Amino acid sequence: MRARRLPIALVALTAAFSLVACGGQREPEGGKAGTDGGRLTIATGNTTGVYYQLGGALASVISSKVEGYRATASETGASVQNVQGLVAGNYDIAFSLGDTAADAVKGQASFKNPQDVVALTRLYPNYTQVAVKASSGITKVADLKGKRVSTGSPNSGTEVIARRLLEAAGLNPTRDVTAQRLGLPESVDAMKSGSIDALIWSGGLPTGGITDLTTSLGKDVKLIPIADLLPAMQKTYGTVYAEGNIPATTYKQPTDVPTIIVPNVLLVRKNMSDELAEKLTRVIFENKDALVQVNAAAKGITLENAAKTDPVPLHPGAKKAIDSLQ
Repeated sequence: MRARRLPIALVALTAAFSLVACGGQREPEGGKAGTDGGRLTIATGNTTGVYYQLGGALASVISSKVEGYRATASETGASVQNVQGLVAGNYDIAFSLGDTAADAVKGQASFKNPQDVVALTRLYPNYTQVAVKASSGITKVADLKGKRVSTGSPNSGTEVIARRLLEAAGLNPTRDVTAQRLGLPESVDAMKSGSIDALIWSGGLPTGGITDLTTSLGKDVKLIPIADLLPAMQKTYGTVYAEGNIPATTYKQPTDVPTIIVPNVLLVRKNMSDELAEKLTRVIFENKDALVQVNAAAKGITLENAAKTDPVPLHPGAKKAIDSLQ
């Protein structure tokens, strides 16, 4: 679908964002992309996740605020696939989890060689969300042994974290659980139908799919605490992982849920011009309120943390924009 040129008026822009969040800005995955023809494609994630919602909103902001450019957002399997597609030239901008982006620039884990990607900005944090059937008896990650567990879409940041989380709990991701490599919409449907016992998801708060799940099943589903596994995660992978809490009010849980968080970053290729990188970074912060209207997770996008993308290099044009805005 062609991205629509939006009027400047905030009311109209906000209305367009609502349409985008429902899928109005989507394009077939893998379409030809380029920065020299005025067209930009944004790699996002599953349709019920925050990447997809904010990616559509960002596409609308770029199309209306960056003169000469039209942006569209594509549904993807998320982080690993996004980086691969970005490097291949299928996308111009990509959402990614910080741990996956770090693997990419170091050429490790899912990436055989260092990838030529840089960051425009650090975004909001992702919260690792482990949802289980209340009747399953599962109270900690180690209890997932022998269970049917959705570990996320193939080549997604969720899958990376899910495997690492299971390993931190002393489980083998391929032998000790019956892993289902499902996207979030499919995972939620599988939980509702009872074909899986648990799902692992990494996303902003709130994530639409998890809201749907907890609203539909009510007390029959719960989120379990996982912060006790943080020391093991940090020992192996460093301080890209940190502790956080999922507030009880987010998904109407009885109490806050201690969890593990990881920052998100917005990536581009190294060869993006300084001028364009500066414009794109500036438009994010100058229109942050519009992004927050689409999903509250965007409140976590701050100038204070914008340049904290290490070990992923910050694009020189992005640094110029951040420095000028602070």
